[in-house]
Amino acid sequence: MLTSKQRSHLRGMAAKIEPIGQIGKNGITENMVRSFSDALDARELIKLTVLENSEKSASETGAELAALLKAEFVAATGRKVVLYRRSPREICHLEF
Repeated sequence: MLTSKQRSHLRGMAAKIEPIGQIGKNGITENMVRSFSDALDARELIKLTVLENSEKSASETGAELAALLKAEFVAATGRKVVLYRRSPREICHLEF
């Protein structure tokens, strides 16, 4: 569980990164989950875009994805979702 200070720090870091994927009207697919999981292993912090034609809001989609990926839902700002998961690799840990 992230503290509000850690969440704020991660939001600031996420402001500088580009979204790596999009979630549209088909919702979350199994391939997306695998792809986003690999990205979290490599980067720890990812940003995604929820398209306007999606049936769910960005916060609903972010919470659902976080549960599927065993990640922390950092924020949903507009149509952007930020997720964090500590990498199992020892070489890539974000500092708080």
